[in-house]
Amino acid sequence: VSLQMMKHAWDNYKRYAWGLNELKPISKQGHSSNLFGNIQGATIVDALDTLYIMEMKEEFKEAKEWVEKNLDFNVNAEISVFEVNIRFVGGLLSAYYLSGEEVFRKKAVELGEKLLPAFNTPTGIPWALLNIKSGIGRNWPWASGGSSILAEFGTLHLEFVHLSHLSGNPVFAEKVMNIRKVLNRLDKPEGLYPNYLNPSSGQWGQHHVSIGGLGDSFYEYLLKAWLMSDKTDEDGKKMYYDAVQAIETHLIRKSGGGLTYIAEWKGGLLEHKMGHLTCFAGGMFALGADGAPSDKTGHHIELGAEIARTCHESYDRTRMKLGPEAFRFDGGVEAIATRQNEKYYILRPEVIETYMYMWRLTHDPKYRQWGWEAVEALEKHCRVDGGYSGIRDVYNNHESHDDVQQSFFLSETLKYLYLLFSEDDLLPFEHWVFNTEAHPLPVLRKDDGNKEENQK
Repeated sequence: VSLQMMKHAWDNYKRYAWGLNELKPISKQGHSSNLFGNIQGATIVDALDTLYIMEMKEEFKEAKEWVEKNLDFNVNAEISVFEVNIRFVGGLLSAYYLSGEEVFRKKAVELGEKLLPAFNTPTGIPWALLNIKSGIGRNWPWASGGSSILAEFGTLHLEFVHLSHLSGNPVFAEKVMNIRKVLNRLDKPEGLYPNYLNPSSGQWGQHHVSIGGLGDSFYEYLLKAWLMSDKTDEDGKKMYYDAVQAIETHLIRKSGGGLTYIAEWKGGLLEHKMGHLTCFAGGMFALGADGAPSDKTGHHIELGAEIARTCHESYDRTRMKLGPEAFRFDGGVEAIATRQNEKYYILRPEVIETYMYMWRLTHDPKYRQWGWEAVEALEKHCRVDGGYSGIRDVYNNHESHDDVQQSFFLSETLKYLYLLFSEDDLLPFEHWVFNTEAHPLPVLRKDDGNKEENQK
């Protein structure tokens, strides 16, 4: 089914928005997000590996030809370093590792080089925004006192290590190792990592902590850096398990109705709210269970299962059986969105991602059952003539579509569904680590060394 869904999403993108970043499936035209500046083709690059894995060979071939001829990074515009890294660099790296096609390696390294000026700050903590023509960077104007954001500068590690591996140029890996060094030197309030860090002073901004947006993928990348290094990156491993310990102590709570959730921390006060983005953490805890301190393996799997259940409840308690952007545990409600601006669903993958990890690591059939419920809801409420659209209010009887088919729907949501219903030997976890945009990157074996091909 996810194959047919992919075909519907891709064919309509091709029909109405080919070469543009994303598709507006209701208006049947292109959608351009300012996150990518003037770089085009986000959906193509994001979908490459999904097309390859689903054996959509014709589509993969036309996507590759577009990349060869039209993917251009010489644009005078400001981009999000984080978004361009996880979608474009990650997508190109995966496409290269899966297909062996040289054009993807070349483009990935070329784009990586264009991102390097973002690190020209007093601390080496990169800017959030970069003009890739002028090399001038800055931070989001709304971010605490000109700070960079933990989830943004903390979600470069996997891709940059691979850029060094494929280019033979150590500078990429050095940049991300330096970020680690800065973080290790700093005092962490209660062992937690605030979401804001000033790239000039090297000091934390406001003491806000979140495993949802602004924090999420930083933690994921600590664990995955260790896994991707063939379990040699002891530093990443220690940082991850120490962070999980602090998260358990300060952020993980149980509701009156017995649902485990991860709250947000604001200068020592808890906000009992959990975002859809935070739902990725169930899969993360389960993935990290194996390397957990000796007696804790079962506990981490259990934690993953509990988060999966809570996130499933957030879906189940809506009219449309699709989860809201954020849900709360206060004022007598549990796992329900209480604010209008949190009731939307934009085709996000995190809950399905956690089902996929839980399925692979426990083989409990309920995860496939829950995944199937999500498929039915997507087909019923998000599928439109011209593709798939997000929804403005999942508690409503009637769909109000947002008219955007996000590139991550093809990259993540549909890929995780496909893997949830595939055999475990498709992209097995011992050989592949998924970046935060679901782009698989190979584990770098200790005995690999640098083969000749990496000396090109």
